[in-house]
Amino acid sequence: MDIYSYSFLILLLPALSFVILGLAGMKMSHKTAGLIGTTSLGLVTILSYVTAFCYFAADRTADGTFQTFVPYNFTWLPLGNLHFDMGILLDPISVMMLIVISTVSFMVHIYSFGYMHGEKGFQRYYAFLSLFTMSMLGLVVATNIFQMYMFWELVGVSSYLLIGFYYPLHEAVAASKKAFIVTRFADMFFLIGILIFGYYTQSFSFSFSGDIVMGNGTTPFIPCDAVKAMTAAGFLLPTALVLMFIGGAGKSAMFPLHIWLPDAMEGPTPVSALIHAATMVVAGVFQVARMFPLWIEYAPQAMSIIVWVGVFTAFYAAAVACAQSDIKRVLAFSTISQIAFMMVALGVCLPGHHGTVLDDHAQLGYMASMFHLFTHAMFKACLFLCAGCIIHAVHSNEMALMGGLRKYMPITHITFLISCLAIAGIPFFSGFSSKDEIITACMQYSPVVGWIMTGVAAMTAFYMFRLYYGIFWGTENMDAHKHHTPHEAPLSMTIPLIVLCIITVGVGVYTTIAGFAGMGGSFGSYVSASGKEYTIHFDTQVALISTIIAILSICLATYIYKGERQPIADKLYATFPRLHRAAYKRFYQDEIWQYVTHKIIFRCISIPIAWFDRHVIDGTFNFMAWGTNEAGESIRPWQSGDIRQYAIWFLTGTVALTLILLCI
Repeated sequence: MDIYSYSFLILLLPALSFVILGLAGMKMSHKTAGLIGTTSLGLVTILSYVTAFCYFAADRTADGTFQTFVPYNFTWLPLGNLHFDMGILLDPISVMMLIVISTVSFMVHIYSFGYMHGEKGFQRYYAFLSLFTMSMLGLVVATNIFQMYMFWELVGVSSYLLIGFYYPLHEAVAASKKAFIVTRFADMFFLIGILIFGYYTQSFSFSFSGDIVMGNGTTPFIPCDAVKAMTAAGFLLPTALVLMFIGGAGKSAMFPLHIWLPDAMEGPTPVSALIHAATMVVAGVFQVARMFPLWIEYAPQAMSIIVWVGVFTAFYAAAVACAQSDIKRVLAFSTISQIAFMMVALGVCLPGHHGTVLDDHAQLGYMASMFHLFTHAMFKACLFLCAGCIIHAVHSNEMALMGGLRKYMPITHITFLISCLAIAGIPFFSGFSSKDEIITACMQYSPVVGWIMTGVAAMTAFYMFRLYYGIFWGTENMDAHKHHTPHEAPLSMTIPLIVLCIITVGVGVYTTIAGFAGMGGSFGSYVSASGKEYTIHFDTQVALISTIIAILSICLATYIYKGERQPIADKLYATFPRLHRAAYKRFYQDEIWQYVTHKIIFRCISIPIAWFDRHVIDGTFNFMAWGTNEAGESIRPWQSGDIRQYAIWFLTGTVALTLILLCI
């Protein structure tokens, strides 16, 4: 266990960076503040990679699983038979998430040196980045559900601060409030689910697979009461898990709680790469994966909710992305669709035929979901950072002001193209290996689900290459370029793009070869549902069909959008103006939510409650105060201070009492 004694530094370093930059950042130069934030994340990245190497290189247990290590765990708040713990848990998915978060965050810190150069609030920006990274790292290494919830809320606060970074702009303030309110609404269900789970199991601990190795002096976990858990399994535990999933759906922008994510693009573009591509939005997927043993054991039938919410969200977001003109919003809806892929992959996992034994079917979906989380984080972060370079060059998010940028921005062009090929699912790029396994798992679960997700994958290839051609090909906007000639971004911005592309291609080449050859050592060898080694074997038929469909979709996008003019696209817009308008307006989801909140909730619920509060509750207490005051005013003359008046009242009362007694 001493080998992981340094693990507390993974949380401490970004926390110290946040405190230093938050308290003293304004007294530093931009360069100093950026170096402090970037250096701390660089050290965290090194520690994360060391942890991953030590963990996955260690010997497995006798049953072939990786051990779960808890180097630190202490009681934070005792509460009767329960206690709230804080600690660090290392298992395959938490170690994998350490790699994802630290890598992307480190690249964003380096990238921000160039992108945020000269911005007012530069020091504050790096302080918020450190806070967010610490919060997300704390979430993934949480030893119990309540610690996860605490850092879950810190992630929400951090995203609020980063989305609203440009606070003088009304749009940024509105977007940050929208993200905060929507996710807090979903988190209310998460908290209710946690309380139900804790009450009926007498524990907040996760259900672990494999042996748990506790560090010296750590507080032991309170094991779940198996008898109470089985008693509650019929209805209460599935209810608790579904409620917690609603919290995850809000954080991961699943329909209909997705409305905050597109508006969150008002924040700086590097923030979009960090929060909305690789870390915050996958928190919901990680939550379901972390509690996957509970779903499998106590609520396998309820997993169909995850499947169909994910299927609809994936299709809806892909349809909206096909009509967007703002490049960051295309990527935002692409993120929603890809996160839905991960959710569906988790939902299609079902236990084997012998109780809760995990067969290859369950193994495949879980592994594919985590694999896609890993690959998507890299190429989608690259896409967002490329978008930042493009916006930096043309000073606009709109595709109408772009076109022909490939000759001005060769590095951005190549890295963007590689990432588009990856997300489209072309072989030898990382997205192919992970997305193909998701579709295979969906086909095994239900051919209907499998073909729907195949169609969504085709839409993904289409709208991503629509975006690619709209930016780098098409008609160059000479009027806009006269005032500001586009140029390649500085090295501080292009180096992160190259690094992320190397990861995307390297992982893609190895896993594609390994998947077709049946070789071990790919992602499934490290992360699987049971903890045992899972060798990826591609389904040749599914892989061939998905690849052909992806290539055809790319060819269709090329035929429509590559040329300097797009007559086919213009004709489609003219033929289906209402459909295009509806997709562009996100099928009026914002307007529906505005109507529901303002016309129904506010008018029918909030206003009557406010009237009852003002007129009944306040009126009652105001009446009591008025009555007391009037009584005081009425008896005030009795306290005149005149001895003669007191004597008269005394004698009068004595005579009255005497007469009453005589009469009785």
